[in-house]
Amino acid sequence: MWSARRVYRLGSWLCKQVWIRWSPLCYKPAVKREFSAGGVLVRRLKGEWVLAAIRPAGKKPGLWALPKGNIAPSEDPRETALREVHEETGAHGRLVEKLGDVRYTYTWAGERIFKIVSFFLLRYASGRLGDLPPETAHEVDEVRWLPLDEAPKLLAYGGERQMAEKALASVRERAV
Repeated sequence: MWSARRVYRLGSWLCKQVWIRWSPLCYKPAVKREFSAGGVLVRRLKGEWVLAAIRPAGKKPGLWALPKGNIAPSEDPRETALREVHEETGAHGRLVEKLGDVRYTYTWAGERIFKIVSFFLLRYASGRLGDLPPETAHEVDEVRWLPLDEAPKLLAYGGERQMAEKALASVRERAV
């Protein structure tokens, strides 16, 4: 007798072929979905383009990421990106354009989660990096301006490196 888990692992071909007592033997576990938004906050410092990067709380030194977070009910992804950038960096930005979406899966407490993060290019408007609101300061250990042309190599996650490359191309094309 085949277990449902073994049939599932063998792939979709076998799933289509094997039936037990009028029901399909294989199944596909439900995957929870999450939607987030984040920002690539850029500015010119001493003639060079830089972006704001964070080291999330509990991550090792040198691990850099882009600010992002879950979209609240009834919140627009653009608003989420602006809010998350302020909460995680202390700086305010103004929306320039959508850069794209990053899709990935991860496991949390034994549950698979499919996540889509929409990233937006933001131009620095005001604020000081590291002046975090007290209610969100526990989420971030460090905030820093990274050279935009080096960010695709310095960011820890592949999808975020792609967004940094898109931001770099955008500022080169049209001097945000």
